[in-house]
Amino acid sequence: MSILDSVDWGKLERDAVALRRDIHKHPEGAWTEFRTSAIIAERLEKLGWKLSVGLDNIDVKSVMGRPDDAVIDSHIERAKAQGGNPAWIDRMGKYTGVVADMDTGRPGPTVALRFDIDCVDVAEASEASHRPAKEGFASVNSCLTHACGHDAHTAIGLCVAEALAKLEPSLKGKVRLIFQPGEEGCRGAYAMVQKGVVDEADYFLALHIGGKVPSGVLGLKSLGYLGTAKFDAEFKGRSAHAAAAPQEGRNALLAAASATIALHGIAPHRDGPTRVNVGVFNAGTGRNVIPDHALIKAETRGETKEIADYVYARAMEILKGAAIMYGTELSVSKMGEGTTADSDDALAEKIGEAVRRLGIFKEVRDTAAGTGSEDATWMMRRVQERGGQAVYMALGSDIAAPHHNGSFDIDESAMINGVKAFAAAVAALLS
Repeated sequence: MSILDSVDWGKLERDAVALRRDIHKHPEGAWTEFRTSAIIAERLEKLGWKLSVGLDNIDVKSVMGRPDDAVIDSHIERAKAQGGNPAWIDRMGKYTGVVADMDTGRPGPTVALRFDIDCVDVAEASEASHRPAKEGFASVNSCLTHACGHDAHTAIGLCVAEALAKLEPSLKGKVRLIFQPGEEGCRGAYAMVQKGVVDEADYFLALHIGGKVPSGVLGLKSLGYLGTAKFDAEFKGRSAHAAAAPQEGRNALLAAASATIALHGIAPHRDGPTRVNVGVFNAGTGRNVIPDHALIKAETRGETKEIADYVYARAMEILKGAAIMYGTELSVSKMGEGTTADSDDALAEKIGEAVRRLGIFKEVRDTAAGTGSEDATWMMRRVQERGGQAVYMALGSDIAAPHHNGSFDIDESAMINGVKAFAAAVAALLS
């Protein structure tokens, strides 16, 4: 008989679906997840976990891409209006996220698990064929959708917390659950790392649902996440009459346009893939006015830290050159940053043994292809630099549309497999 048999998995499967749907209906973007954090804190407190919330887990100097306080205040009001516990929200100090600890009191290692909690800035589909719309749990917040599966990650984390609370008498050492804000745009993990939230971890585990991995499959090592930098570039020029005195103007729009074209022309690197994207371009006030202001929002990526550094450095040179060419002033704000990291083979092998014994997956793969970038790499690197081991897994789920698409949806039956995989992994490491 396994110690996992003491857990009521049927209840947790139902809980995971209910939690996921509630969070899906009330999505919150990076650094504004006040309702979500309050729900997490309330549930974990009832389970007996020791909690720290919001500002207690954040190094403010390292924060990237957070809205200003006036915007944050509006999100706090919305979170309270949508049922977020005011007492917990007020304790957060205008920063989101929750860290929960369980100390068994018996000597052993420390395992940290990371769950991201923010949504994507995209409008959710309203067609009747879209299940959240059909079944009444589509987003009620404009242009915000859990279109990447973080609602499922949060639900999985909360159910893992309940399972581990049940298993605690059979465990040794410590468990830390990290419910991280601001994963989208790689905005939250670095500030938590700089605060030291993973410094005591001997083992670090995280996962992502969906991607190109189908339901019933688990990838023990999700590979290929790119290092990335997210930045806003603002060009300030001088307005003038476009016909009467164009020579007096300094065209910020043309500076930004020139930079945009040149950014997309950065030479690839021989040692691995790079990516560049300008996703937002705002400029101008009228057709007969030389534009005195322009803003572009862009990102660079690279397969390794060295390649990511290369493409970002070239981007900065291009921005400066465009500003000089059109006689404008340039200011650049870094809005997010992610690094690269590799999973540890030894830890993946041990987790694989534990997960395969469950018999719940059709296939447990050694590796799975990751896509884009992943904020958890900061946490993985810190743990590994301090002598620990880390693994980032891929939890299979059939999806209705690509990630970051308004029609995105998951196979909810996959969530309980994620809960069981985490519980089995922790039990193998701490029992």
